[in-house]
Amino acid sequence: MKWLTLISFIFLLSSARSRNLQRIARDADHKSPIAHRFKDMSEETFKAVTMITFAQYLQRCSYEGLSKLVKDVVDLAQKCVANEDAPECSKPLPSIVLDEICQVDKLRDSYGDMADCCGKADPERNQCFLSFKVHQPDFIPPYQRPAADVICNEYKDHRVQLLGNFVYTVARRNPFLHAPAILGLASEYEKALQSCCPESDVGACLDAKVQQIFVIKEKAKKIDVKQQHACRVLEKYGERTFQAQKLARMSQKYPKAPFAELVKMVHDVKDVYRECCSGDMVECMDDWTELITSLCAKQDVFSSKIKPCCELPVVERTKCIMKADFDDKPDNLPSLVEKYVQDKEVCKSYEPDHDAFLSEFVYEYSRRHPEFSTELIMRITKGYETLLNKCCKTDNPAECYGNAVEELSKHIKENEDVVKTNCDLFNAHGEAEFLKGILVRYTKKMPQVSTDTLLEIGKKMTAVGKECCNLPEEKRMSCSEHYLNIIIEDMCKRQESTPINDQVAQCCNELYSYKRPCFTAMGVDTKYVPPPFDPMMFNFDDKMCSAPPEEREAGQLKLLVNLIKRKPQMTEEQLKTIAGGFTAMMDKCCKQSDIDSCLGEE
Repeated sequence: MKWLTLISFIFLLSSARSRNLQRIARDADHKSPIAHRFKDMSEETFKAVTMITFAQYLQRCSYEGLSKLVKDVVDLAQKCVANEDAPECSKPLPSIVLDEICQVDKLRDSYGDMADCCGKADPERNQCFLSFKVHQPDFIPPYQRPAADVICNEYKDHRVQLLGNFVYTVARRNPFLHAPAILGLASEYEKALQSCCPESDVGACLDAKVQQIFVIKEKAKKIDVKQQHACRVLEKYGERTFQAQKLARMSQKYPKAPFAELVKMVHDVKDVYRECCSGDMVECMDDWTELITSLCAKQDVFSSKIKPCCELPVVERTKCIMKADFDDKPDNLPSLVEKYVQDKEVCKSYEPDHDAFLSEFVYEYSRRHPEFSTELIMRITKGYETLLNKCCKTDNPAECYGNAVEELSKHIKENEDVVKTNCDLFNAHGEAEFLKGILVRYTKKMPQVSTDTLLEIGKKMTAVGKECCNLPEEKRMSCSEHYLNIIIEDMCKRQESTPINDQVAQCCNELYSYKRPCFTAMGVDTKYVPPPFDPMMFNFDDKMCSAPPEEREAGQLKLLVNLIKRKPQMTEEQLKTIAGGFTAMMDKCCKQSDIDSCLGEE
């Protein structure tokens, strides 16, 4: 039976890998990739996704300027549909898009060194363009909503242009957000207009809807961050890590789905992410739609929870499926101990193909533990793999791996303790005190980081507490570790260009799933030498009393960070004493007529 499972798995790997070959073959049947993609989508969707692609590469260009580039690509697509043998029709779609960009008049005047990308060959040319995308573009002014009557008339008379402008606006502000998410947002926007424009008080209706759209945009930013993180995992840690994480997550979400179906789905997701992460939004949209359609065609196999999603229009399905609850676990799943620990022949199943064996372990373990984070499951799997690698070389493997449950339980306890400790702190003391605790811990771990950056990291980690510690207990670990990994990965990305210290470098060089425990366990940087005393770091003036509450609070937090930077070895008691003295000083001096003199004396 074990050999049958292994042979089945190898067959599945082959069939999953063949998806790329099928796609190449399908493109070959059409001769023209652009004609194939144009025929797969409606013309409106093709135009919208092409606009997204250009807006994400050329963030400074106007809507009108990009509309001309979109028209050029659409004209070529229509020409190639009519005659796939026509010149330029055999070109890969990404090359067509980049050729258009490289023909933009005065590209260097607007984009500087980005113009040098045009001198490179594909795929290096695309990687070069991707490196110039600006994550949070401060050169784009805030969006100003037109008057209610104007926007409704515009929607009535020029619907395509209005929605095109909306797509352009979102895409250039979120240059890594995948096309399906942007089109889902556009669909929400159009629904708001359809609902409000017939109303007597259009403005009031739109105000209410705008609040709803603001929430949707904030969610879009979160999706953007998650998608960038997934792209980094795929690029930096490779397909094996990416697929292990996706297999764990999908096995948790679809525990009744057969192993074979989930393995195929994971490979398909990886292939689509490759396209989306490369900025190829037309192929990203087309193949993501195909993937979701395939999932919905087999909804009875995967989960009853996605049935309502599959009844929605195509552009709304993705978000719905992502948000859908985990399916219920199958009844009476047998314990894994017998198969993976007590069986004396485990090594015979493991040694022919480690990845096949471990993939099935991930599937079986994940579907039984929806409450665990995927990172914890990956650590447990890695721990089990390390144990088997050691034990299968011994004279008595079964005796050696017989304590696997105890060994792997250490990972579980560490994770549960971290979540419980932090959520207990957050729920007992609130956001403000939780943030201070984070700042104290992380300033001691990496005092070389700028005060502003430490404050930014502290606020992000506090937001994780707010988001995750209010969830039911069984969802806290998955939520918190996922978001913390995103924050830590961002720190490690900064570490690559601006090294922080040896212990941060060590944690950033850990395996993907081991980074969070490494950062958690990190202590005070004992090699750190505080800089010479700078009185301006502790500059007190009347602004400490007169500034708005948010500024006052930020100022006090910066003082806390700077104080720890001066004395990283400071104990909790010493910090409390100083904090109490500071609060008393501010209470006293902010009531005086001459605040500066009082602060100077104190």
